[in-house]
Amino acid sequence: MTDQRVDGPPYRFDRTAAAAEAAARGASLEPGGESGEQVSVAGRVMLVRPQGRLAFAELRDASGPVQLFALNGVTDRFEQFTRLNLGDWVGATGEVVRTRRGEPSVKVTGWELLAEARRSFGDKWRGVTDVETRFRQREVDLWANPSSRRTLLLRSAVLRRLRERLWAAGFVEVETPILQPIPGGAAARPFVTHHNALDTDLYLRIAPELYLKRLVVGGFEQVFEVGRLFRNEGLSPRHNPEFTAVELYQAYADYHDLMVLVEELVAGLAIDVVGTTSFEYQGRPLELAPPWRRATLTELLAEQTGLEVSVHTPIEELRRHLAATGAVVEPDWGPGKLLLELFEKTTESELWGPVFVCDFPAEVSPLARRHREDPLLVERFEPIVAGRELGNAFTELTDPDDQRARFEEQAARHASGDEEAMVVDEDYLRALEHGLPPTAGLGLGIDRLVMLLTDTANIREVIAFPTLRPIR
Repeated sequence: MTDQRVDGPPYRFDRTAAAAEAAARGASLEPGGESGEQVSVAGRVMLVRPQGRLAFAELRDASGPVQLFALNGVTDRFEQFTRLNLGDWVGATGEVVRTRRGEPSVKVTGWELLAEARRSFGDKWRGVTDVETRFRQREVDLWANPSSRRTLLLRSAVLRRLRERLWAAGFVEVETPILQPIPGGAAARPFVTHHNALDTDLYLRIAPELYLKRLVVGGFEQVFEVGRLFRNEGLSPRHNPEFTAVELYQAYADYHDLMVLVEELVAGLAIDVVGTTSFEYQGRPLELAPPWRRATLTELLAEQTGLEVSVHTPIEELRRHLAATGAVVEPDWGPGKLLLELFEKTTESELWGPVFVCDFPAEVSPLARRHREDPLLVERFEPIVAGRELGNAFTELTDPDDQRARFEEQAARHASGDEEAMVVDEDYLRALEHGLPPTAGLGLGIDRLVMLLTDTANIREVIAFPTLRPIR
């Protein structure tokens, strides 16, 4: 067989050092010094400066930058090197040196063009600032704006340390279906698709909750899942239709136990990835060290508005207070829904926290166990930090009869046109009839947590490829 060369860029390149590693070696030399050490580096060319018989280029890889130093008569194809474009991928081989001006460099002898950048990445010093370009062409944003890369690297660190902390606490990581026959586990409008072979509709999960609790019934006493959830809702600085959350369930625990877990977990992650629990978010100081404040929903509402109301307040009075905020009041809302809407309209965004908002109305919490002191409430909390909800947790409802009644109430709302209401899940009810021990469950939003730790105001910044409106 004849050995035939295929034109085009090389199929691989033998890199022997990362750019930052080569730069560190050069930094240990005296200005004008030579190491005698040959390295091969690879990355994008972010700057080219021809200066007669010399040329300098900045090469950047995932580790950082290093300067390439090219010299006519030493560097192979010197003239072509000086015509490299911003963004070209290059592999270069040469000696680690430090220039007379003190810049750690690779003195290039040989080099290869690994990939041509046929589109411009913009001015290296100004980066890419157009919002549409940044999010629709994320690959451009990540090279032009190092802060975007740092945000996604921190996100990766949060996910890694989150898993490690939960493993260390005895939790087992599991996977549950993303395509589900019944959308359950939360009140949200689902995405629907069709399975051709089964000739049936399936739904992208809005939460893994019911499957995870079935695993607890099956003997997994501490379980968690990190994954994508999907809710067919609008876009906002705090909402993306697909987002990442961790859900966990712990047998023999109640919502008080999970408050301790949440404050220790969030504070621990802050120390892991930013080095402190005390920092500024959007110009205001924030302290995440435990313990966090515990307060009931009605207590916080009274502090903010002066209104002494509860689920026991006459419904007409609650309607009047909510209407006064300018909100649309639906005629079928009960006291619990009215109270929650009033809290969200007047109080939630004003809570800097961190604070655990406790004891929600049973009417708006169909999967939570009734409060041991008031059956119109449930043992549920939301951790609020910097004016936004980070998650949702409660002592789980374990009574299959009570759960069936609440599912049926939800199903009636769904039948009357409420697309966010749940339906009856017979598989889950059957599992409850096998017996669910006392259990507490938590869902925590990863995107919002990363927003907090990176001082980011818009959720699109912390998602590699956020959902965007189509260009028409």
